[in-house]
Amino acid sequence: MQGYSLEDVANGIDEIMIRQPLGVTAAMTPFNLTAMIPLWFQPYAIARGNTFILKPSERVPLTASCLVELLDETGWPKAVVNLVVGCKPAVAALLIHPDMKAINFIGSTSVARYMCAVGAAHGRRAQCKGDAKNYVANMPDADLEMAAKIVSDSTFDCAGKRCLTVSAAITGEAAKPFTNSISTLASNLNMGKGFDQGVEMRPVVSHASKNRIESLIGKGIQHGPNAVLGGRNAVVGGGKIGYVRPATLAGRRSRRRADVGPGPVVTLQSASARDQAIAILSKSAYGNAASIFTTRGNAVRKFPTKCAGKYWGEHRRGRRTVA
Repeated sequence: MQGYSLEDVANGIDEIMIRQPLGVTAAMTPFNLTAMIPLWFQPYAIARGNTFILKPSERVPLTASCLVELLDETGWPKAVVNLVVGCKPAVAALLIHPDMKAINFIGSTSVARYMCAVGAAHGRRAQCKGDAKNYVANMPDADLEMAAKIVSDSTFDCAGKRCLTVSAAITGEAAKPFTNSISTLASNLNMGKGFDQGVEMRPVVSHASKNRIESLIGKGIQHGPNAVLGGRNAVVGGGKIGYVRPATLAGRRSRRRADVGPGPVVTLQSASARDQAIAILSKSAYGNAASIFTTRGNAVRKFPTKCAGKYWGEHRRGRRTVA
C-alpha cells in the first residue's frame, strides 16, 4: 500500500510508484472454506479503497450472507461490500461488466481457465487458482508414526475438501508399516453430522460430489493401486447420502491411474531415496505444496531447492515447498 521511490534511476530522473484503488473488485469463492477464503480478499479490497463483490459457491451461500449481514450491523456504507448469489450466468455477468476491474477465483481448473480467459479478454486483472495436488515424502529416518498421524489429519479432516489436503504420500522401505498405521487411523475415524459431538469426519458437500469421488476411487483401483481401505458404500447413522469413508490406495504406480480427489483419499507410493521421491511428485500435472518428513537437516535443506528446480525444469507450474 505504501509504494516506493527510487532516486536517480537515470541522470536527473527519480522514479516514484504510488498505489491507488482500482474500483470494483470481486471474488468468486469455493464451497470448502466458506469464511476463510472470502476473508482473504474482502478486508484488503475495502481497506485499499475499492468496492467489493463476493460471489460464494451457490452450494453454500449462508456463511457469505452472514459476513455481509455483520457488516451491515456496523453501519458500513451501503454498496461498498456486495453479495451476489448465483451460478454461471452470475459469474459471466460480473466478468464482462464494464465497471469490473479485478477478479479473484479459487476452484476447479476448468473454471479457473474460463475465468482467466474471459476476464483477460475484457481487460480485467484476473487471479484464478485451480486444482491442487499435495505430496508428502517420508524419508527412511522419519518418525513414521508421527507422519501417519499428520497425513491422516490432513487428508481426512474436512472430508479431504481443502486445497492443502495431502493427496499422496511417498514412502521407502517402511511403506508397509506406514500404510498399516494410516489405514488404522482412517478406519477408526468417527464419522457423522457436522454438529454432533466427537465427529472427526463429516459428509462431503453434495451427493454428486460423493458419486464423483467414489467413481474416481474405482478408477484408481482399476488402473493401478490396491485398496487398503475402499472408501465406498459408506453407511453412517443409517444413511448413505453425503458420506465417503476414508480411502487409502497403495500399490504400483501407473501413468493411467486417475488422480483421486478432492476427497478423503490418499494414494500411497514407494520410493527408495529422496531424489526418486522428488521425481515422482514432479510428474504430477498439478502443483501446490510438497512436504518432507525426516530427521536429517541436510535433507530438509536440499528438498525445497531440488523439488522446485525439478518442477521448473519440466516446464510445469511452480509449487510451494515446506519442510
